[in-house]
Amino acid sequence: MPIGFRNINELWASIFTETLQRLGLNCAVICPGSRSTPLTVAFAQSNAIEVIPILDERSAAFFALGRAKVTGLPVAVVCTSGTAGANFYSAVVEANLSRVPLLLLTADRPQELRNCHSGQTIDQLRLFGSYPNWQTELAIPRATMEMLAYLRQTTIYAFEQTLYPVSGAVHLNIPFRDPLPPIRNDSDVNLGFLESLKSSFNSEEFFAAVADKYQRTINHSQIPIPQKWLETKRGIIIAGVAQPQRSQKYCTAIAQLAQKLRFPVLAEGLSPVRNYASLNKNIISTYDSILRNSHLATQLIPEVVIQIGEMPTSKVLRKWLIENNSLRWIIEPSNQNIDALHGRVVHLRVNVEEMRWGDGEIGRWGDTYLDLWLSAETQVREKMDQTLAEKTDLFEGKAAWLLSQVLPPQTPLFIANSMAVRDVEFFWKPNNLRIQPFFNRGANGIDGTLSTALGIAHRQQSSVILTGDLALLHDTNGFLIRNKFIGHLTIVLINNNGGGIFEMLPISDFEPPFEELFATPQNIDFAQLCQTYGVKHELITSWKELHTKLNPLPNKGIRVLEIRTNRKESAKWRKENL
Repeated sequence: MPIGFRNINELWASIFTETLQRLGLNCAVICPGSRSTPLTVAFAQSNAIEVIPILDERSAAFFALGRAKVTGLPVAVVCTSGTAGANFYSAVVEANLSRVPLLLLTADRPQELRNCHSGQTIDQLRLFGSYPNWQTELAIPRATMEMLAYLRQTTIYAFEQTLYPVSGAVHLNIPFRDPLPPIRNDSDVNLGFLESLKSSFNSEEFFAAVADKYQRTINHSQIPIPQKWLETKRGIIIAGVAQPQRSQKYCTAIAQLAQKLRFPVLAEGLSPVRNYASLNKNIISTYDSILRNSHLATQLIPEVVIQIGEMPTSKVLRKWLIENNSLRWIIEPSNQNIDALHGRVVHLRVNVEEMRWGDGEIGRWGDTYLDLWLSAETQVREKMDQTLAEKTDLFEGKAAWLLSQVLPPQTPLFIANSMAVRDVEFFWKPNNLRIQPFFNRGANGIDGTLSTALGIAHRQQSSVILTGDLALLHDTNGFLIRNKFIGHLTIVLINNNGGGIFEMLPISDFEPPFEELFATPQNIDFAQLCQTYGVKHELITSWKELHTKLNPLPNKGIRVLEIRTNRKESAKWRKENL
């Protein structure tokens, strides 16, 4: 892109965006506003960065989060000064806790216009507390080679910090003086410097050291298998919550380790492992049900636990691990403490797919521990599948079970928080569809549910989101993205008119205040809501109808498939059958 010299702000912003482009940034989400004009214009003039305008700053940040989840690369989000940036906060928290790269660019007034009631001005320094990987305020733009070099190197460092040593958000607060549009300012004392710079500036020389070089080069191929793993016949592998960039390689690595050690693999539904079942004959998908049987739970106590990724959602599994306090190894590359159980843990801070354990099995033939797990899995899975297959009424848990069998291969699937993630963990059937699950399980909030899903689906294979009514309603402004959205998203909406997850908690026995203050039914007509946003809506009345709507999926647009369920009846069925 050409470097602009019409005024200092244009020069500063074009150097900034050109640096990001050369580093590999390929997407910028722009929220409307005046103070951010130099950045908006510079991004708009880039020929290699996709620019997506989004009105609502919270939606914008979560859309960017979704794009970054899919690509593994940082996405820039631009907003004006004032409270606009504060709307990024919940996405910044999620990016930190789920380790997703984001580059937050908040435009600001210069220092002389702060703390004097100048309009649309708040304190934007350290706006996101301790959640960013790094944060700073850039200097006021100046037209000297020394300051442009400072800008270039600071931009490189900021981009790098979104990815290393652990991915997350970086916040740059960027002040601009007037004039903000790219117009010549004859009163500017730096005008002479601009003219001089324009005649002597050599882009290729200036950007010679800027390159897309941020690829992982770590190789942990020499890590030996801990001796304790080799000594025990009673070990388990927990394939926990994970969103790997290369799912097949990730699942293959776990399968190879399981085969070598002859350990069962307790595979969380929020892991791709259940969707590559042919790779791994040791998958246990019904561990939550198995461990509810006290006799089996005692028989299956392990000596060694290998946890890959974050701990599954299941409270039953967590309680069982706490009570037994087995030796546990966590394989997960971040620098964060992800052991909420506070157990006897060794943290191997590596990616499982980067590890090499050698060839061949260890040869524990004749041991019964793995066979006991596999026998229990077969029995419980058969009973669960038969029960759900025969269930004709619209029970919300069956939606997750059906999706695991009928979605087109490799469909990106976003799973909303609260009940949807629990239904996926409990009911999702192992398959060979290579489906990639996505989710916001860093802070586990319902913020930005729709916007994140749209960010994941943008320019991808036709995608699906499984969500409840409250999570969708919390982010209906995400529908405003529809005019710039490229691709297709099907929203499988479980509408039980309220927060179904609260029905499973003890507070549900207290009425009042349960229904009004916890379940919070909204009584929304989703057909009318969708009409307002120009989104297609269909009411699903049978499982056969849902099946036909999910395969094949459309190629473009956004649609809602609404399944109306009875919250009270679903909770009653769960309590009686799970």
